[in-house]
Amino acid sequence: MSWRFAVSTLGMPGVPVREAARTALAHGCEGLELRVHASEEVRLGLPGRVVDDLRSLLVDQGLAVACLAGYAKVCAPGPDGPVIDELRALIELAHRIGAPSVRVFPGGHGDARSRNEAVLDDLRGSGVRLLLETHDSRPTGKAALEVVEPFGDPDLVAVLWDAVHPWRAGEDPADTREVLGRYLGYFQVKDAVSRADPTPVPPGAGAVPLEDCGEILRSWSGWISLEWERAWYPDLAAVEVPLRAAAAWFARHARPEQPG
Repeated sequence: MSWRFAVSTLGMPGVPVREAARTALAHGCEGLELRVHASEEVRLGLPGRVVDDLRSLLVDQGLAVACLAGYAKVCAPGPDGPVIDELRALIELAHRIGAPSVRVFPGGHGDARSRNEAVLDDLRGSGVRLLLETHDSRPTGKAALEVVEPFGDPDLVAVLWDAVHPWRAGEDPADTREVLGRYLGYFQVKDAVSRADPTPVPPGAGAVPLEDCGEILRSWSGWISLEWERAWYPDLAAVEVPLRAAAAWFARHARPEQPG
């Protein structure tokens, strides 16, 4: 088992990357999960030299880019073209900035196969992996797996396990881990008040069974990122509060699995 700890800039809306990097480093993070959004410093359509400068900034700080958090919706209704264009733009940005993966959403109940197939060569050529988050219309591991498994290559198309959504949908963490198997590509640690109330709280302060998640993931290797949804809940505490709690959770569980 080998985990790497990161924090998503979703918890620092509008904060420059340089400042977000300082916050990440102060709490023991190895990487940043960069939100790609029109309101953020990292967004689609940036000139190449700007992307290169951001990559250099993070390299100089000793931080990796854990993932790009994009907003493409691969199962959304409508024509394929705009979705494919957005996917390609995200993959290109990920490759240039040095991110190993791109997070996308389901966004509906449509068939994502043609859209994902259209960018497989882009993924292969760039070394970037597409990660479908357990979210909205595909909240469970089982539902997300149905979208990605047909491609048969978890190094290209896999699942990002958001700790809250499968649990709120009634899927226990042990079941999520089992069903995803080798298609688990990333884990977002987060907590919520209850199944009925998704308001974020610092890890360990809510009802999500994060201690179970930590034990279940001990034999897995990959990025663990704190997602703090302050962009959507502006009254939440500053990211430093949940980041301290997430770092403590990480320290408790990030130890090699002992042989039985």
